[in-house]
Amino acid sequence: MSGRFPIEDVSPVVACGRYPAKAVVGEMVPVSARAYREGHDALGCNVVWLGPDGVARPFIRMRPGEPGQDRWHATIRPDAVGEWVFTVEAFGDPYLTWQNAVTKKLAAGQGVEDLANDLAEGVRVLTEALELVPAADVARVRAAVAALRDTGRALPARVAPALELAGLLWAYPVRELVTTGEEHRLWVDRPRALFSAWYEFFPRSEGAIPATVDAPAQSGTFVTAMDRLPGVAAMGFDVLYLPPIHPIGRVNRKGRNNSLTAGPDDVGSPWAIGAAEGGHDAIHPDLGTPEDFRDFVAAAAEQGLEVAMDLALQCAPDHPWVTEHPEWFTTRADGSIAYAENPPKKYQDIYPLNFDNDPEGIRAEVLRVVLHWVGEGIRIFRVDNPHTKPFDFWHWLIAEVKKVDPDVLFLAEAFTRPAIMHGLGKIGFTQSYTYFTWRTSATEMREYCEELVAAADYMRPNFWPNTPDILHSSLQHGGPPMFKIRAVLAALLSPSWGMYAGYELFEHVARPGAEEYLDNEKYELRPRDWAGAQQQGRSLAPFIATLNRVRRDNPALHRLRNLRFHDIDNPALLCWSKHDPDTGNTVLVVCSFDSRSVQWGNTTLDMPALGLDWHDRFTVHDELTGANYEWGQRNAVRLDPYLQPAHVFTLRRPTAGEPTPAGNAPAELTVTDVPADLSGGTAPTAPAPKDEDRWTS
Repeated sequence: MSGRFPIEDVSPVVACGRYPAKAVVGEMVPVSARAYREGHDALGCNVVWLGPDGVARPFIRMRPGEPGQDRWHATIRPDAVGEWVFTVEAFGDPYLTWQNAVTKKLAAGQGVEDLANDLAEGVRVLTEALELVPAADVARVRAAVAALRDTGRALPARVAPALELAGLLWAYPVRELVTTGEEHRLWVDRPRALFSAWYEFFPRSEGAIPATVDAPAQSGTFVTAMDRLPGVAAMGFDVLYLPPIHPIGRVNRKGRNNSLTAGPDDVGSPWAIGAAEGGHDAIHPDLGTPEDFRDFVAAAAEQGLEVAMDLALQCAPDHPWVTEHPEWFTTRADGSIAYAENPPKKYQDIYPLNFDNDPEGIRAEVLRVVLHWVGEGIRIFRVDNPHTKPFDFWHWLIAEVKKVDPDVLFLAEAFTRPAIMHGLGKIGFTQSYTYFTWRTSATEMREYCEELVAAADYMRPNFWPNTPDILHSSLQHGGPPMFKIRAVLAALLSPSWGMYAGYELFEHVARPGAEEYLDNEKYELRPRDWAGAQQQGRSLAPFIATLNRVRRDNPALHRLRNLRFHDIDNPALLCWSKHDPDTGNTVLVVCSFDSRSVQWGNTTLDMPALGLDWHDRFTVHDELTGANYEWGQRNAVRLDPYLQPAHVFTLRRPTAGEPTPAGNAPAELTVTDVPADLSGGTAPTAPAPKDEDRWTS
């Protein structure tokens, strides 16, 4: 910093400026700083910012925050991908100093003799302003100067034209003693880095034919998997994530349910990468050819789906790297290569990389592999277990890839200690898996989401209710209502969310004593009857499509920083909103965490967070049912897990002449109010069913 005035505690700044803060194109990024000066003269602050092209954007005047705190605030909206630079400046504002002094003296009844010096000072300041204001406003400023000099006018008339320039000289201030703060960086990604809906499926299961007595199992291919693309797109997803598509090792291959012995038809885990057919830059021959993969990516794009690939830096024992570069692995005391372990779990089919023996060699090869797939049209990578690799490696790799293509995004799959998850976000990972799955009460979820909002400058969450590795007990035992509840929470709390195939079919059977699926698709082919489930009304796909449609249609849901929670007097319920000041769009959600019982609650809404005044009445439109209600700050809600476990409201004020719904009745519905395609089956009219009956609805 150079200059007269202190500038402190600038935001957004990550790790004292070691890493850039994050934003996406079009996002409103709050900038703030603490700045102050000696004495009573007025201080002003502004933001100077430069785009990736090095061209300065018009500076933005900062407004003071809470009185007495010396905190200044502004918002910038970057419009291009790349690294931006911003700086906070503080300056003496002689016009505001003059305005404050003159206003107080006039209020105290002082006359022209007392204000003689002030009148002269006003002339000086406005004369300088003539060089700063737009040409269209020059005449106004000259007229104000003339009025200050006109001794024939009464004092109020002499100063009035100058006082009326407050708005103009706020936008085009006279700045003195300008102090320039430090430069800070902001990396701006394309919008999908923040707002995205992911779907994961195994291509080998789509169109697969299970083994019979007379014939071995037949893997699905990229060609057969294309048939599933319209169904994924119809649910409103925009990112299709594929587990590893590379050759799978045969040495120590795992059998079904992670058994140590594989049978002749066992296909192995896709994360055991590498065999005689090739490694990380190769395609499993059972899936097809490179041309088939390109056709698959193109077919997905035609459906509005961007393909994301898995980047798993580990090897099967028969991966080519093992023989070509044994120094890239850890050798144990007995001379064998160490396989992956997470006690008590053992992964004999996977060798982790050792980055210490030949870090430059590994870096060069991994960069080559990633850029190979970038060349094949891949712009999103889901990175497997990044917390088990050196952080400086990831910082380097992500930066090198973005030099080639700044649109490439990286999702960190790291369920580990909070500091490490946050650290991965700071060093460059675009998005992160989270602890969402294990936040199963309203209080836990609110506290966790508030933590994520506080870290929005560098960590973007992606909420997943399930993955191939994770089937939480709440889904194992919660019945279809819990699947709806967790989908609402994931899709509407976070700008990015995802789900693993089978969620829409309520797959819930776990391996005994574990949070993992029985007959895990990681180790076997698992074809599903998507059309049959849809025809029988046993699919959540229409409900998922509605959630993704609501997300797409409401700009407020495209952001994280605007998440606000509202008080509700039932701990089984969570109430939150997102408001977009640009469009006026507001979404208000009330969701139950109870999949068994009807829950009532009374809201106390933070009205300014909704873009409203405390006394306002407004109409809420339920996007799930089409029902409308008149609401205010305090409202009663009733949520039935079998009919509607959540309300997803969009807000609007009634227009002139429009009939307003009468009363302030609880937002509740009868069975006939629920569209058939959202009900997930026939809603029960009897008491809650027994556990063994909960999966028939």
